[in-house]
Amino acid sequence: MLFRLLSLSFAALVLGFFYPASAQAAELNGAALSIIWAVPFVGILLSIALCPLVIPHFWEHNIGKVSAFWGALVLIPMAIFFGSDTALMALSHAALLEYIPFILLLLALFTVAGGIVIRGNLHGTPLVNTILLAIGTLLASIIGTTGASMVMIRPALRANDNRKHNAHVFVFFIFLVANIGGSLTPLGDPPLFLGFLRGVDFFWTTTHLFPETLMVSSLLLAIFFTLDSWYYRKEGYLPRDPTPDSPLRISGGFNFALIAVIIAAILASAKFDVGEITIAGNHLSIANLLRDVTMVIVALVSLAITPKADREANDFSWDPIIEVAKLFAGIFLAIVPVIAILKAGPQGVMAPLVALVSHADGSANNIAYFWLTGALSAFLDNAPTYLVFFETAGGDASTLMYAGARTLTAISAGAVFMGAVSYIGNAPNFMVYAIARRSGVNMPNFFGYMGWSVSILIPIFILVTIVFFR
Repeated sequence: MLFRLLSLSFAALVLGFFYPASAQAAELNGAALSIIWAVPFVGILLSIALCPLVIPHFWEHNIGKVSAFWGALVLIPMAIFFGSDTALMALSHAALLEYIPFILLLLALFTVAGGIVIRGNLHGTPLVNTILLAIGTLLASIIGTTGASMVMIRPALRANDNRKHNAHVFVFFIFLVANIGGSLTPLGDPPLFLGFLRGVDFFWTTTHLFPETLMVSSLLLAIFFTLDSWYYRKEGYLPRDPTPDSPLRISGGFNFALIAVIIAAILASAKFDVGEITIAGNHLSIANLLRDVTMVIVALVSLAITPKADREANDFSWDPIIEVAKLFAGIFLAIVPVIAILKAGPQGVMAPLVALVSHADGSANNIAYFWLTGALSAFLDNAPTYLVFFETAGGDASTLMYAGARTLTAISAGAVFMGAVSYIGNAPNFMVYAIARRSGVNMPNFFGYMGWSVSILIPIFILVTIVFFR
């Protein structure tokens, strides 16, 4: 499976080398595009949101075909109406500057995190559960929400396998570990890494989202401790723990050193300028290419040195990363005309959206940015949603990081935080849900989970709005 991903990336690079550099001038004019060009983007997001619920068997076996269909629905008409140069330029730009770096980072984090195993057993008291959630929340910004979920879900399941009422533990696990905790670095959640690829400094999110993240995570942990204490007292005598007691220990800890290599490679790619090369009319930084090669090497090293037993203990499978790779291939293509339209601003057909997130004097309406980004991230994929509003806000990272810092904070917080509102807002959500159910936890259904999220998260997000974005 790893080699399939690497083959796709290599194919994109080969395509770039044979693609004529003259296509550099072929650029999509967003002001000339009608709203119909946004249909494939909306279509692929709705497919991601609805197909797993409505036609799960078809979706499971045809994810790649569905993604390819929506991507082709952009590329083929683009080639017909604007010429093959424009279509190929769009394809190469999306592949070389966005898709490959994005997927290779996820691949490296996914592979490394899959080799870290927490063994042993704890007893799921309210204090122990709260500490587990807090550790997972902290890990999420270091090894990503998917990685932290993989590492922490097994210890949380073992700690609570004798609890009658334990579903709430994993609802809050999704809130904190699979979403909120990933808000402090580009490693944490895919939207933030897309921002990094667009020029946002690595530690910008750490400094600007820290107050919001601290407030939300602290409130959630306090609410969880109170709620879990009530359930714990209600249960009274607990049955014998089916998991034998054994001391806690970490296997595969050397993978943390590989995470340090990932972070160093990302920081170096942003700091050092060692020139660039041109492929398919796209100017690629050599430092960024070295960063991407490092991601591949890290994944291969982790595979080579992690004992097979450690990956088996994590139920490690390539399926999640393969699914993400297939889906984002279509997403990065389908979003091309949408971004072109947004760049056209008032001259584009999405001018009403631009007006919706702006005050009468033209300044940004940060409350609208937070809630619109969040509302869409709750039911659609939060990474492309982030990109849409990043472009709506101007798309210039250097401006957004300083003069537009509150706006970029609102977009980032909305995308990351509100991905927790439904099972389908962020990739790790459904993974945690599926693992918990397979382990015997009576997880709430889609609407039951929404009952939890709306009653707990929405009041907190309203408070965040009043404190930070009013």
